[in-house]
Order: sequence, then structure tokens, then C-alpha cells
Amino acid sequence: MDIIRIILSVLLPPLGVFLQVGLGLHFWLNILLTLLGYFPGLIHAIYIIAKK
Repeated sequence: MDIIRIILSVLLPPLGVFLQVGLGLHFWLNILLTLLGYFPGLIHAIYIIAKK
């Protein structure tokens, strides 16, 4: 299941974080990071998925 989340995170980073942790702090932080730049959001999403 983590592979699917990582693939979805490459396409849309907040979606992968949402599937992992729901509507929490990490989701909103990832939206902010993605708006500031795609790569910070992507790195954060992969980190959250790998950590859990």
C-alpha cells in the first residue's frame, strides 16, 4: 500500500499525505510546502509515508 501512496505523492503530494495521516497538521503543512514549490511538498510527503 505504501507504493501506491508514493506514486500518488509523485502526482499530487498532499493526496499521499492525506491517505497516510488524514486531515491533520502534516496535511496542511504539505499543502503549504507544495504551494511554495513542488519539490519541498514531494520530499515532505515521501518522508511522512516512509516514517509511518
